[in-house]
Amino acid sequence: MGYAVRPLPRRSPRSMINQSETPITAFPPTRPKIRFCTAPDGVKIAYGIAGNGPALVKTGNWLSHLETDPESPLWRHWVSELSRSYRYVRYDSRGSGLSQREVGYIEPEIWLNDLEAVVEAAGLERFALLGISGGAGMAIAYAARHPEKVSHLVLFGGTARGAMRRDLTPPQRQTYDYTEKLVALGWDKETPAFRTLYAMQMIRSATPEQYRIIADLERAVNPSAENAAAVLRMFNDLDVTAEAARVTCPTLVLHCTGDEGFPLACGREMASLIPGARFVPLSSRNHILLENEPAWRSFLDEVRAFLPKPETGAFATLTPRERAMLDLVARGLSNGQIAALVGLSEKTVKNRITSIFAKLKVSSRPQAIVLAREAGFGLGPAPAG
Repeated sequence: MGYAVRPLPRRSPRSMINQSETPITAFPPTRPKIRFCTAPDGVKIAYGIAGNGPALVKTGNWLSHLETDPESPLWRHWVSELSRSYRYVRYDSRGSGLSQREVGYIEPEIWLNDLEAVVEAAGLERFALLGISGGAGMAIAYAARHPEKVSHLVLFGGTARGAMRRDLTPPQRQTYDYTEKLVALGWDKETPAFRTLYAMQMIRSATPEQYRIIADLERAVNPSAENAAAVLRMFNDLDVTAEAARVTCPTLVLHCTGDEGFPLACGREMASLIPGARFVPLSSRNHILLENEPAWRSFLDEVRAFLPKPETGAFATLTPRERAMLDLVARGLSNGQIAALVGLSEKTVKNRITSIFAKLKVSSRPQAIVLAREAGFGLGPAPAG
């Protein structure tokens, strides 16, 4: 049985609108406030929120840790820069970091359940989604199934088809098989030899000291060789090509030209499968960008130009429920369509939209739509009911 992602139950947009009016909490940059939520199967997932601004959620990927990332040479610049402009939400994947270590079976549907649990626990109604490396496939699947949630999609260094789902030569297939076996045998050993070798495959321009730190990080993040091998197997067997064709939000795909872990062709294919996606190659030999390379600045420039800007003025006064409803207005839905979609009466929808227009100081629906779209609302087609 393969690991092609099977559909998950979709939440009704009603839950997106009928949220409490509690103001969004402000969080300090870089240092996250760490919390825990419970996945549907009872596993505890650790998540953290840092910074302020539009919400940006990073899907879980292999080598990250909520506590050590702010100092790690692999992730510290990602955390500091992205939390500078956004309300940056990230979490430790099950079996790693601060999340529950003993988790049993690992498969894509379960990982998607974890992402869904984090989104619910963080109280997010609409947000940009970032998928890095193996997390890109999970981001694609989530965006395809929850178009009412994801406003923008950013994919870096990923693939829509894992290694074992691509056309490989027999030697290439053997290489992936051997790597998986070596992870199972050597990941949790005291000697860092194998973990350093793996780090050198992912990061080709690091210093010896950086390789040592990354090798130590690999074991600290995921000390179980069994879990590490299971995650690697899942990523290698993942196939979200069908889901990619159903993504409707604006999408930016970035990929390093010299990435050997996920070759450049993977990024090109991923962008070609997503309608309207923009592809940006970055000049780097690394799988994960380091802070001292020019490609890192290029990545930030592209992402900041693509993602919504922090809300100012009248938009900052809207409640989460009002922002979600304004997004539906900006997508061209009538009051009747919105009422049917969110499970409210048409009169209630009219009253709430009138209140939104008053806050925005507009007198007509066309004025509100223009203003909202300029602020990043209403991009892409309306979600299905």
